[in-house]
Formats: sequence, structure tokens, C-alpha cells
Amino acid sequence: MSVIRAENISFVYSPGTAFEKTALDDVSFEIEEGEFVGIIGHTGSGKSTLVQLVNGLLRPTKGRIFLEDKDIWEKPKKIRNVRFRVGMVFQYPEYQLFEETVYKDISFGPRNMGLEEEEIDKRVRKAAAFTGLRDELLNVSPFDLSGGEKRRAAIAGVIAMDPDVLILDEPTAGLDPLGREVLLSQINDYHKIRKNTVMLVSHSMEDIASIADRILVMAKGRKYMLDSTANVFSNGDELEKLGLRVPQITKIMMMLRKNGMNVDPAVLTIDQGFNEILKCLSGK
Repeated sequence: MSVIRAENISFVYSPGTAFEKTALDDVSFEIEEGEFVGIIGHTGSGKSTLVQLVNGLLRPTKGRIFLEDKDIWEKPKKIRNVRFRVGMVFQYPEYQLFEETVYKDISFGPRNMGLEEEEIDKRVRKAAAFTGLRDELLNVSPFDLSGGEKRRAAIAGVIAMDPDVLILDEPTAGLDPLGREVLLSQINDYHKIRKNTVMLVSHSMEDIASIADRILVMAKGRKYMLDSTANVFSNGDELEKLGLRVPQITKIMMMLRKNGMNVDPAVLTIDQGFNEILKCLSGK
């Protein structure tokens, strides 16, 4: 069953002015319930506009977006309810922190949903645990946290709303390699436990390769491809023509294949590549 369905959506910024720009042009796709979908594309391909349309922050110039077969703009005055169900984590979300304590910041969304205090407390602590925030940090100012802790607190604020669809726009931007790995692991663990739908926008092909079930490739405001992660990255030459690079290990395997080694080029992790080379060398 599709949880998100986009039908021929287009979006134009500043229509009818000298600054008019078409960000999306006739895009259609379906996202299944429980999927982890990566979204990739060159800068200006329409990725961020797309996820803001799915979240209801922007309204399509043309076309419709459905959440479980209901047009999200059928009742414009109730669009806020859609945003509770489709949670959005923006790039550099720590810039959105504003409350006196981490606890109050995480509880902001659930409180605006009109939940009881007991349920709010439960959600705050559960979301903090999901993102690796220690209990003792809940009562400190969010501005006293480290960069990585601020990022996790901001993400916890969205997770606390318990959305059916979680959208993350470049959540690892600006983090060091260890911080990126930890955050991705926590997002993956959250997805496996919650079993909701996750849409992850990222410039890091390694991040996408390690975590996504399917990948939506955007190019010049259009859907270029939507397929399994392995199938998308097996088209490395096509992706590079779009200005996208495949994961380094995938590129190595493609080169080995071109040089006569009988290896599968659709390899996404170092472990997979190691096993593939061993299998080739052993003649299996």
C-alpha cells in the first residue's frame, strides 16, 4: 500500500514575475508504507522543493499529493494535521532550536498536537533515547549542547510527534565522519523499530547506499529514476552524467568488471566488495 503518492506535481517559484522559476515539472511517484527511500540529485534538481511539497509546507502549482489515498490539500485549513503525520527535519535543524531547555524543545511538537502531559513526557524521553540523548541533557539549554547533540535534539523534536512519514533533508550535513555514522545508525535503528516510512535527502552516495531500500533520482526538476538501491547504482555511468558519483566501492567494482574480473558491479558496501572479490579469486 502506498503511503505517499504524487500525481503529476509541478511547482513554480514567483510565478508571473521576472524571478519565475520552475523547480518541479510533472513529477509522479509512489512511496510504499514502511519503505526507506533515498532522494538524490545535483544541486537545483528539486529535491528540497519535493520534500516540502510532500510535507505540505508548499502547495503544488499543478498536480496532487496523496497521503494514504487522501489529497493533502483537500481541506487546506487542516494542512497542519498533515505536517504532524509527515514530519520534516530540515538541513541544519539545530538552527531551529529556541526553547529554554532541551526537554521543552522536544516537547514543542507533541504539545501543539494537544496531547496529555503524561503522553508528552513519554514521547520526549522515547525520542531522546532514539537519538542517543542522555536524560541529564534534557534539562539543560539546547544552546549549551555540542553540535552533534543539537542535531540529535532537533531530530528528536520531530520524532516525538511520532510521524507516519519521517523526512530528513541532509541530516548529516556538516558532521564529522564519526558523527555522521552514529546519526545514520540511529535513524536506521529508529526506522527498524518504528517501521514507518522514511525519506532521506542526501548528497552522500555512501550514506544512501548503506541505508535506503529504493532511491529516487531527481534531475532538472524531473524524476529521472526510481528503483532499488542496487539497480540505481548499477547505472553508475548515467549517474555521473548527471553530476552524481556512485559510492567509491561501487566505482571500484565497476572498474574491475570492465577490466575482466567476474564481479557484480552493483556492490554498495566494503564488506560486499570484499566478499565479491574473494568469490571471484576462488573461482566460485
